[in-house]
Amino acid sequence: MKRIGIISQARLGSTRLPGKILKKVGSKTLFEYHLERLKASRVPVIVATTELPIDDTISDLCQGWGVPVIRGSETDVLSRYHEAVMAHHLDVVIRVTSDCPLIDGALIANALNDYLALPDADRERVYFSNTIDRTYARGFDFEIFSGTLLKEAFLNDHTQAGREHVTPYFYLGTRPDIKIIQIRQPHNHSHLRVTVDEQNDFNLIERLILDHDASRLNHIEIEKLLLDHPELARMNSSIEQKKL
Repeated sequence: MKRIGIISQARLGSTRLPGKILKKVGSKTLFEYHLERLKASRVPVIVATTELPIDDTISDLCQGWGVPVIRGSETDVLSRYHEAVMAHHLDVVIRVTSDCPLIDGALIANALNDYLALPDADRERVYFSNTIDRTYARGFDFEIFSGTLLKEAFLNDHTQAGREHVTPYFYLGTRPDIKIIQIRQPHNHSHLRVTVDEQNDFNLIERLILDHDASRLNHIEIEKLLLDHPELARMNSSIEQKKL
């Protein structure tokens, strides 16, 4: 049996919207929505946060919820992932970020099944994701790769972008030995945002959950909701994602 784990990176020191993952919609924090929706994947979740005192709250909450926590460098996120892989002996890693409160665990589960169906020899050096050539709304992001590749990146990628963003080693530069497989859907909805970077993002998530019960919807239903209600999609359409 392969050891598979979802590693979600989380911290409270966001520069654009500090403490965003602990902001509440109704009775739950965005972080709780995130973790609950990942349950649909049926894959164990590990949270990778920092050693900073500000993130003691994340660690305490996760321990109270029975979610394993790895704590490490604030800026070297790749080292946090490596520590999580080593501590939990992971053969397969699914990377997500905690600023995606409406992430779709079932979508991740389907992609994982496709990844695991690859021949063993190929799978070790495959980067499998929906984040490079985007067709899904931003906020349903995931990346799947082997623990072996993660360890390799940790040992060899010493760039600032690589240490901060974890996976550039797999898809930037010339690495013909790493096969990139992108998951796409028939219609391109990459212009939609259901992630939280700024206040307008939070305002949209709040509307989606409170007015449209979006925490119970899958990614197809959420994207359709935004397409059917362009006034909602416009709430955060002007926000630009940070570049690498």
